[in-house]
Amino acid sequence: MSAPLPAPLATRVAVLGHVEWIEFAPVDHVPGPGEIVHATDPFALPAGGGTVAAVQAARLGADTLFLTAVGGDDVGERTREELRGFGLDLHVAWRGGEPQRRGWTHLDAAGERAITILGPRLVPHGDDPLPWARLADCAAVFVTAGDPEAIRRARQARILLATPRALPALAQAEVEIDVLVGSAGDPGEQVDLGTLPHPPGFVVRTAGAAGGTWERIDGRSGAWTPAVLPGPVVDSYGCGDSFAGALTTALGAGLAFEDALDLAALAGAHCLTGRGPYGAQLRLTD
Repeated sequence: MSAPLPAPLATRVAVLGHVEWIEFAPVDHVPGPGEIVHATDPFALPAGGGTVAAVQAARLGADTLFLTAVGGDDVGERTREELRGFGLDLHVAWRGGEPQRRGWTHLDAAGERAITILGPRLVPHGDDPLPWARLADCAAVFVTAGDPEAIRRARQARILLATPRALPALAQAEVEIDVLVGSAGDPGEQVDLGTLPHPPGFVVRTAGAAGGTWERIDGRSGAWTPAVLPGPVVDSYGCGDSFAGALTTALGAGLAFEDALDLAALAGAHCLTGRGPYGAQLRLTD
């Protein structure tokens, strides 16, 4: 980065998004057809893109509002209880009668993850009894999931970031997106920008070990180099979401765009060296 990092980043941000209860199974390799593999030290956590981004923002020092929805079953209750331990300003909409979305993730010896998701995504709705007015006090909001009205409410913030996975609700909301951030290699995060009523101010595409690229609405473009890993690769779950959470926080705190990208790349690199999404997330300390 071209300037020293503030420590911590003093800003208020929000994440409007989803949470999934994920079971992690560290294995030597992902099983092939008919094969049985044995996991070592399996564990389970609330995760998913919204949760991981929100926790990363909080660990960078941001006062982080997290608006989400959980299922009305025992797993949903456990998810909410676990989320309370992450230092978030947490507000949950209950989906009574709907099961909590869950997932199963193999983490192989090379650090790659393979994910199976069980159940539909539960998203915040604009008519949920959540503290929507407080979004106006946020410097930046990152959207991973929500209905169109919830996304319109998120536009109260000074800066609105979103993942392509929030389509088609982003298109239906008809709001201007300042930064659309996703993976260059993930088929689920490719988007035809022509489907959006307003072109994003920036499109950011991460490329893992290759760094990533950005394009601006005025035609300018650029790239960043990957951050140096602070340790050996452990697993890649949550790296892109940590990148997005850090980018949201950095832009909310007023960092220059390219400095914010560098900080986000550093956050992604740190996540790659920890067990699960939270084992090594970047922290800024005094």
